[in-house]
Amino acid sequence: MFLSKSKSVLGVDIGAGGIKVVELHKDKNRPVLFTYGLATGRRDVHDLVKAVSQQRGGELSLKTAVVQQKEKTPVLTQVFTPEKVNEYAAVLKAVCQKSKITAKNAVVSLPVSAVFHAVVNLPPVKKAEFETILKAEVKKLLPRPIEEMTLDYQVLPAAGEEKNQRVLINAVAREVVVFYTQIFQKAGITLEALEPESTALERALIGRDQSVAMIVDVGAEHTNFFIIDGGVAITHNSVEIGGDRIDQILSTSLKVDSDLVGRIKQDWFGKLLLEKDEIKKAEFLETFRSVIDPIVKEIEYSFDLYLRQSDNMKKRPEKVVLTGGAAFFPFLADYISEKFNLKCYVGDPWGRVVYQDGLKDLLHQIGPRMSVAIGLALRNMLQ
Repeated sequence: MFLSKSKSVLGVDIGAGGIKVVELHKDKNRPVLFTYGLATGRRDVHDLVKAVSQQRGGELSLKTAVVQQKEKTPVLTQVFTPEKVNEYAAVLKAVCQKSKITAKNAVVSLPVSAVFHAVVNLPPVKKAEFETILKAEVKKLLPRPIEEMTLDYQVLPAAGEEKNQRVLINAVAREVVVFYTQIFQKAGITLEALEPESTALERALIGRDQSVAMIVDVGAEHTNFFIIDGGVAITHNSVEIGGDRIDQILSTSLKVDSDLVGRIKQDWFGKLLLEKDEIKKAEFLETFRSVIDPIVKEIEYSFDLYLRQSDNMKKRPEKVVLTGGAAFFPFLADYISEKFNLKCYVGDPWGRVVYQDGLKDLLHQIGPRMSVAIGLALRNMLQ
């Protein structure tokens, strides 16, 4: 990672729902919006990362990955091929050109599915021995040999009188790093840093708030749950449900083609919120029970598991912040708030960014989709 502070930074979020870019310029120590863009075509990044994450001992290159089937017959599966690199680079280059991006350096998100995440407890050790002992402990946890992973860590503040050191670990397969590096080389952009989505979301939506909170990122294919404590994303979990499932239910219940769902959804959801009819609200929530219930259960499970740990028993969550493409799903914030008796709202990732007043309504509308890209672009801009 290069830690030099740039005058302009490009945040790039490559997700299943497309590629989002945000360029911020630093003016008088304030991040100012210069431009942004979205390439809404679906991307198979999660499938690619999942295929690579399941393999062990493969060559760390852009070559064909070997995936073992249940009968242990080696099957060649094309994963990070040069063709895939060119495909992603072409889309990235196109959205940057359309958005008139000028920044030469980019900070890029790693999807949750690509990152191994854990908190390790270490006894007090000498500084010279720290990394050796840490790697020895991490080796026991990683799904693949440590030699095949790129490792990043952060020492967390001590909890009370605890003498042990808590270390937050993020690790990613080297093939993934190579893949992203190649994409940006092809697109003619310098890759300044790779960050987990959780880090970018925490920066954009939580900031200096030290309380216990949860960010719920409702994406196209997955909903991700991050517990933030002391301004750091401590845990993350994921369920395979999101905006796509909402569209499927709408398409089936309304008996319309999937191509029309987006337009109908925007009109219907907006009208529903304006009417404030309790009967219609109850009917709506019941229709989408298969989407809402897994999200609520995961929030409950994640908080319960975290707060049962000895260091966290006296802590209390203060809020749930919604983000992602489906964050404005009607009544979801109210339902969660009532269920857990805490604040729940759609986060504003533009809150730390200066922009023209005339853009306020539009930026508010697309904000949840851009949260990761905004958080990435804020790197090195906030004091």
